[in-house]
Amino acid sequence: MEKHHLSIDIETRSSVDIGKAGAYKYAQSSDFEILLFAYQWNESPVEIIDLKNGEEIPFWLMQAIVDPVVIKHAYNAAFEWYCLNRAGYETPIDQWRCTMAHGLYCGYTAGLGATGKAIGLPEDKQKLATGKALIRYFCVPCKPTKTNGGRTWNQPWHDTDKWNLFKEYCKQDVITEREILKRLDLFPIPTEEERLWQMDVLMNAYGVRVDTQLIKGALYANEISTQQLTDEAIRITGVNNPNSTAQLLEWLQDNGAEAENLRKSTVTELLEKQNPANIQRVLEIRQQLGKTSIKKYTAMAIQKGEGDRIRGLTQYYGANRTGRWAGRLTQMQNLPRNYLKTLDFARRLVKAMNYDGLKLLYGNVPDTLSQLIRTAFIPSEGHKFVVADFSAIEARVIAWLAGEQWVNDVFATHGKIYEATAAQMFGVPIEKIVKGKPEYALRQKGKVATLALGYQGGPAALIRMGASESGLTEEELPDIVERWRQANPRIKDLWYAVDRAAVKTLQTAQPQGVRGLIFALEGDLIYGQSFLTVRLPSGRKLYYAKPFLQDNQFDRPAVHYYGVGENKKWGIESTYGGKLVENITQAIARDCLAVTLERIAAKGLQVVFHVHDEVIIDAPMETTVDEICDLMAEPISWAPGLILKGAGFENDYYMKD
Repeated sequence: MEKHHLSIDIETRSSVDIGKAGAYKYAQSSDFEILLFAYQWNESPVEIIDLKNGEEIPFWLMQAIVDPVVIKHAYNAAFEWYCLNRAGYETPIDQWRCTMAHGLYCGYTAGLGATGKAIGLPEDKQKLATGKALIRYFCVPCKPTKTNGGRTWNQPWHDTDKWNLFKEYCKQDVITEREILKRLDLFPIPTEEERLWQMDVLMNAYGVRVDTQLIKGALYANEISTQQLTDEAIRITGVNNPNSTAQLLEWLQDNGAEAENLRKSTVTELLEKQNPANIQRVLEIRQQLGKTSIKKYTAMAIQKGEGDRIRGLTQYYGANRTGRWAGRLTQMQNLPRNYLKTLDFARRLVKAMNYDGLKLLYGNVPDTLSQLIRTAFIPSEGHKFVVADFSAIEARVIAWLAGEQWVNDVFATHGKIYEATAAQMFGVPIEKIVKGKPEYALRQKGKVATLALGYQGGPAALIRMGASESGLTEEELPDIVERWRQANPRIKDLWYAVDRAAVKTLQTAQPQGVRGLIFALEGDLIYGQSFLTVRLPSGRKLYYAKPFLQDNQFDRPAVHYYGVGENKKWGIESTYGGKLVENITQAIARDCLAVTLERIAAKGLQVVFHVHDEVIIDAPMETTVDEICDLMAEPISWAPGLILKGAGFENDYYMKD
């Protein structure tokens, strides 16, 4: 049966701040409304329906919206899908395709306007720049004033010129989306990836429940703590505002503290010195008042929607090229760790708003509240959380990919990779690297090296991974790097083989193979797009847009391409063997997680979010941790010989085990 194609863009309004609360809470607002509905049916011209001025979606189009043979397309289609469902136009997600997700798969950016420019759309096909001001005018509540008659919303009739421009803006978004899609369709997104995007949307729409009483108690305790700490700082220092960096820094310097600034790292260093009691206490107060992680409770209170659930915590392909998911809203990827042994009791005190008990037992209230942030996420009524993650997945994947057999053997047997690495590096029997023996000190060197050096890093990589905090001196770092590389010759060879393959692919325009990876130069003659692609064992590809060769700082030809850099802007990036291996390894690890997510879904279980290599399941009470870990350890058809292992726990709240 012939498939029809319907591209859609809607303009909506709601009193909920979409930037702070997310799209799902935004669409759940009682005053949520769809204002404009622009669409393109197959190759017909773009049309717009002015719902706010009484126009209605024609019957044939309403039928098309719910017809399974009509594929609905939108840019960030999760928004259109959810909003239309909320407005009564219910469709299953498998009828939708997301052009933004397709663009991310091909190495482009997330924004419609930015992607249009990156992909090289002609000016008349690009997104209109007037949109932000029009959205602020029509889609966000306005402040009532005498001038505007005390109204809280700007309506179409308040400025017909702006409204007409808004309609053109909405239509243009459809044109831009369709033009981007025409170019992307020449580089298809795999069916498996479309399914993963759909699973992600459904997971986000389901959401995760939060403990409202804990959030309320934490905000209450933090307010008291902040006031008491501020009052104490004023008593000690006599300054008007101890939260003022300038005032506090001046006081510290006047009182003999050698402080150049009050950055977090500087305060930590100063606290390690022998300070007079008053300076020490002021620094402790500064550190406690600076706990920005407490703001996550405020964010959760804003984001909590129907059923006390936060929706929209993950972004499919949000980490760009590798395909890893990224965190949104509460940012689950960077929650503070918890070290408290009495989390249950601390939670009870906070929920009971027992500030005095909290202060008496734990002393540092901000730090305690910070450690409890994870525990604000709780399972549905009558369920439990089953949490499991892959053990040392990147170390397993890179050894499997490179054919570093001794590492594969470690993972196939005892799994003590840090001890085994230290034994290999220093020529010590692994049996001696146990607690109580002097050789056990080598384990830390093996651990830091394993975590830091797999991607061609040197001493700087060891320092970033915490070598100094682990007691290693800068003088011994080059030796650790050299020993690790000698112990892992196949991984070292992989860096250079991958680099050669990428460079040769661009030099010759011929595909190159390395350890089951296929490097190729792909392009189209219609729009002039070009990519360096790397086909992974799963069949998925990594895309590097507009690649070219240029000498690097070592006067050697290196791959350069266009991508989103650390500055979050589209521009020229360069890469090398170790960095490419990092992308590939993380991408394969991500594909292992994707397989696990599909296995969990096939069991009828609900994943509510996942963080890096960890899955959190809102599970019926009969589900076991072993059941999920067994799923993670099952062989993967496209990765013969890759040995995976899961470890996990179950609980009635989220935590770091």
